[in-house]
Amino acid sequence: MKKGAILTAIILFTIGSLYALIRYISMQGFAFAWALNCLLMFSGLLFFEALKSPLNGSYFKEQPWEGKGKIYESVGVNLFRKLLVLIGWEKLIRKGNPVEKNIKTLKHLHHQTKQSELSHLILLIIVFGFNIFVALKFGFLASIWLLILNILMHLYPIFLQRYNRPRIERAINVSQWRSASQ
Repeated sequence: MKKGAILTAIILFTIGSLYALIRYISMQGFAFAWALNCLLMFSGLLFFEALKSPLNGSYFKEQPWEGKGKIYESVGVNLFRKLLVLIGWEKLIRKGNPVEKNIKTLKHLHHQTKQSELSHLILLIIVFGFNIFVALKFGFLASIWLLILNILMHLYPIFLQRYNRPRIERAINVSQWRSASQ
């Protein structure tokens, strides 16, 4: 009951904030695109932290078409990782969630990749909806910042989570194998 009330409150907060954002900031520019993405990411973080779902669906398994991450490397995921380090994002994230060399931390990190990916996927779809609306109402050029930020703030993070998760799974398996053999 309490969980449902919290999730409902987060959704209502997001809807109210979206209304205010649309009402007070022109939808045709960088400021709106940036504020929209930041608002949705904040709301997504709150929502998925409150949801506490195990996220065990087959969607989160590595797929054969991913070619053990080669497809993500071919679209520049390693360059995106370097960009995150360069702008300080990686350091900021690791401050709150340090990566330690134990199975419990690796499993937590594994779950966080699922949580992050699902959140970014949902936000990608929502922002794309705004992108289409702005493009139809004001023209494609008016929606370009929505498109660019959607790619940088949602599509590439999805690629990065899908790229990293199998590597984390291998590290978990190696750690479990080592602890079982001792």
